[in-house]
Amino acid sequence: MTNASPHPPSPSGTFHGKIGMTYEESTPWWPEPQPLPEDTPNVVVIVLDDVGFSDLGCFGSDIDTPAMDALAAGGLRYANFHTTTLCSPTRASLLTGRNHHSVGMRMLSNLDTGFPSGRGRITKAAATLPEVLRDSGFNTMAVGKWHLAPMEETTASGPYTQWPLSRGFERYYGFLEAETDSFYPELFYDNHAVAPPKSPEEGYHLSEDLVDRAIQFVTDQTSVTPEKPFFLYLAFGAAHAPHQAPQEYLEKYRGRFDHGWDAERATRHARQIERGILPPGTELAPRNPGVVPFDELPDDEKKLSVRLQEAYAAMVDHTDHHIGRLMEFLERTGRMENTITVLLSDNGASQEGGQKGSLNPTAFQNRVPEDLEEMVARIDEIGTTRAHSNYPWGWAQAGNTPFKRYKQNTHEGGVRCPLIVHWPRGLPRTDEIRQQFHHVTDIVPTLFELLGLQAPAVYNGIPQLPIHGVSMAYTFGSPAAPTRKEAQYFEMFGHRAIWHDGWKAVAYHERGTPFDADRWELYHHDTDFSECDDLAKARPGQLQKMVSRFWVEAGKYGVLPLDDNGFAYRAKIPRPGSPRMRTTFTYYPGMAHLPGAAVPPVMNRGHRITAFVDRAAASDEGVLVSLGNISSGYVLYVKDNRLVYEYNFLGTRYAVTSAEELPIGPAELTFEFVKTGDMRGVGHLYVSGKPVGTEAIPRVLPHFLGWQGLDIGRDTLSPSSSSYDGEFAFTGRLEKVVFTVAPDEEGKEPFQRID
Repeated sequence: MTNASPHPPSPSGTFHGKIGMTYEESTPWWPEPQPLPEDTPNVVVIVLDDVGFSDLGCFGSDIDTPAMDALAAGGLRYANFHTTTLCSPTRASLLTGRNHHSVGMRMLSNLDTGFPSGRGRITKAAATLPEVLRDSGFNTMAVGKWHLAPMEETTASGPYTQWPLSRGFERYYGFLEAETDSFYPELFYDNHAVAPPKSPEEGYHLSEDLVDRAIQFVTDQTSVTPEKPFFLYLAFGAAHAPHQAPQEYLEKYRGRFDHGWDAERATRHARQIERGILPPGTELAPRNPGVVPFDELPDDEKKLSVRLQEAYAAMVDHTDHHIGRLMEFLERTGRMENTITVLLSDNGASQEGGQKGSLNPTAFQNRVPEDLEEMVARIDEIGTTRAHSNYPWGWAQAGNTPFKRYKQNTHEGGVRCPLIVHWPRGLPRTDEIRQQFHHVTDIVPTLFELLGLQAPAVYNGIPQLPIHGVSMAYTFGSPAAPTRKEAQYFEMFGHRAIWHDGWKAVAYHERGTPFDADRWELYHHDTDFSECDDLAKARPGQLQKMVSRFWVEAGKYGVLPLDDNGFAYRAKIPRPGSPRMRTTFTYYPGMAHLPGAAVPPVMNRGHRITAFVDRAAASDEGVLVSLGNISSGYVLYVKDNRLVYEYNFLGTRYAVTSAEELPIGPAELTFEFVKTGDMRGVGHLYVSGKPVGTEAIPRVLPHFLGWQGLDIGRDTLSPSSSSYDGEFAFTGRLEKVVFTVAPDEEGKEPFQRID
């Protein structure tokens, strides 16, 4: 024992006690915990999706939003708050305090453009708000929409480096994609996929489930470590399409919008001026291109458009109810008084329903027009489990009252969003409106100032980007204080804008045209809140100054190169290392649900699907492989002792059925699609190499088969087919399913034909 060192290295770092040969010769020491100050507030950030500037009651709407209105009455409304005009970029800026191009999120996390600004992931040089708060002593929990991970990396094999638990959150429950079916969502708990806790028939809806989980997470934290503050990030799917709500909410809004979108805009506009949301004299922007006066619509189209708006309003109302449940819970547990609640929408109301509205978002993504007569015939399905609806442009423009354009555009209709800040203990003034210009990058520095924290200069050994936003805390007690924001650029899909010193220059870009051909508009925002008086010709010097400032900001924050390629085009290009790069895919039963961004790229390509099965009896049947939902997809299954393939083209189903019954015992059950032209082909069925059925498939989707992914041996969530009930799990033995896919769309026969 005399040869031992009296002070061996500590396995856990610095040690201020004494280590001897035995316990009796040693002095223990425990590091002192460094708790946050006792009065450190909790933080709740609530993100709504695609909710327009005027869509909350407290911002001018007559949609019932009493819970959000109560937050506004007890807090502050910001009427000059801006986002990035798209979901993933806004979330990246919201959680980092940096501009979205700078952190690598120029558009959606589904895509990697090949340039630093468009990696579809948040750089590690931008530590997130939950990372900083967790390391400072907060419990951190995220519930709801994430959409900040490369979507090909959201499979059960990861990598998990951009999932919520790897970017600062300790708990997570929600969905990882851009959108999901609210009755059949693709859910993830921490780092694994899970099934919804109950069915729509049992009363399930995603918004309620998310708030249930948020309450559970906070209950766990409060019960065990009440002395610790928490950060809850609650990002609803609402009111992104599909617009879905429980039946009682749908019925509540019957007839509420029969007056049409023009009257609705006028009413909201007048209400906004009366309540001080808009300065006196603010004009109502003219109709957007393509928006028809409501009174000129045919009666059937009026009824359809009104029903689509009713579903949207019902979804917002239903979400508000559950926000109210969360607030009641915080009040009941004594946490409300010292909780900073920030509520915002991620962008303006969406144009993605098209001119006439939609019952199928996959149609929009593939640029396929929907049949109006068929939509009218399905009018009673709107808002239910049987439709994925989105409202038309006219209602989206009403949501963005009084502004021009929509989500994806850099006019105010796309970037001006509602913001509410609520903090009973900390706000010196409440039930007031603030008009200072601010941006989503300003949320993080505001919270850091209120919490007494600093953004780290180096995090995990990586030098950090500076925070780009400015704190809004100065506005809390000073309604008339001038904005501290100097400038803010905007860019999305080639649309561009710059705000500086009360002026804004903005260019609408027509996709596929030269950027140099874009016409810049100029508005003096201090006197022209709704961008109605274009001063570009009257003030050419001011316009040139603003455009020059845009290019300075673009260079400073990594905006270049400009890119107007849309989602559908970009989604067809897999990232390096993506599982979609292969042409052969082998899947085994028991595999976790595979998200849509990682499935075999069979869209508009020749391909073959072979299921290796062993059936003990003719009664063995069920799904072999399924992809998609009620809107689009395909399924290969056995029923009534026959092999069936169904292709769901936006609700129209093309089926190929075997002409004879299947043999008992081992068999290879194959579907083969052979292209006969662009977006069409012939489907063939084979049993152990023997042809058993063939049918033309006259239409296939060119780019995108929907947001819902793939299952082996069953059909989970929203059904791919109406030919069976439930999951219809295969009851025989399924060894594996093998896909062989053409290397590109030109390859009609990428493999040796079976016959």
